[in-house]
Amino acid sequence: MLLAQPAGAASLRARLHAALSGFTGPGTAALAVDLGTGRVVYAHNVQTALLPASNEKLVVTYAALEALGPAFRMQTSVLGEGRLGAAGIWTGNLVLKGGGDPTLDRAALARLAEDVRAAGVRRVTGSLVADESWFDSRRSGPAWKAGFVPFESQALSAIAIEGVADAAGTVRLFRGSLARAGVQVAGGTKIARAGGWPLAVHWSPPLAGILRHMDVVSDNFTAELVLKQLGAVVAGEGTTAAGAGVVRSVLAAHAVPLAGVRIADGSGLSSLDRMTPKALVTILQRGWADREIRSVLFGVLPVSGRDGTLEDRMSRPPARGNVRAKTGTLNGVSALSGYVRERFAFAVLVNTPGLSTYAAHAAQDRFATVLAQQR
Repeated sequence: MLLAQPAGAASLRARLHAALSGFTGPGTAALAVDLGTGRVVYAHNVQTALLPASNEKLVVTYAALEALGPAFRMQTSVLGEGRLGAAGIWTGNLVLKGGGDPTLDRAALARLAEDVRAAGVRRVTGSLVADESWFDSRRSGPAWKAGFVPFESQALSAIAIEGVADAAGTVRLFRGSLARAGVQVAGGTKIARAGGWPLAVHWSPPLAGILRHMDVVSDNFTAELVLKQLGAVVAGEGTTAAGAGVVRSVLAAHAVPLAGVRIADGSGLSSLDRMTPKALVTILQRGWADREIRSVLFGVLPVSGRDGTLEDRMSRPPARGNVRAKTGTLNGVSALSGYVRERFAFAVLVNTPGLSTYAAHAAQDRFATVLAQQR
């Protein structure tokens, strides 16, 4: 015998269902829960595994916060193979060793060069070596379309600079930075695994800041490097597959239901990725329950009507400023998952050939707005 729902709960479910008008068939899956009570307020195909698009980044965000912590930093080092002699002459090679920092930029290279100069080095007799061995040499994710690199993500490398195609380009930039700092390198440039004595180090911003950039603007390159970082640090292997394995292990350890879930990459560009509303909402619930990461997870997501991929969505009350959610868009795919105020967690996934992104966004926004109306 089925128990009747309270009138208020039934009314809310009806309004949420109406909000998804046009998207209530088998290609749509949605779930919303009350964070305070755990009560399900809406459920539709909650265990259906669909392409998540960039909602995959929400999964990686949670796993990275749990496995590495919000304060984790990545390092880029300059090593010296050889010895420092008279008049600041370094006899041997100079090595730029990447640590998979997606925020590495020209300014960081300039500071590293100045630190090498401050260490007493004026001239290097050997080569300038780029060591990107912290990660593997695969430049794209599994089952990515050919055009995704460089248009959706630049080539993946442990020593990449935004707008620079490869490690060779990065080390050429570093050579210029060294010259401007007053350090001359006599030899050529090469890519190789190398060692040496530490001469300078640059630390990335804390992971929390990196994840905020990744989620607010939906940066695919950053997501892929964070995934490989998980593999390198936790599993000892800087590969996409190792990172995906770490993510899955973190989810399993926190009792996230994994039936139908497939984690192929970090950005959601892969056609192999699969996620369910049940898994996404459980991740949001687990993150909310964890006092150490709650505020970070809540804070890294775009805010409705204010910033990032939600700047132009839900820009009127009551939704404006009250929805923090990760978007996701590919051909035939639209997703939105996150929090409404501090009361609800929700996920809406849509997979439909020939999908109108505008229509899907409108339905998702109506759904979140109904939740925002609740007091």
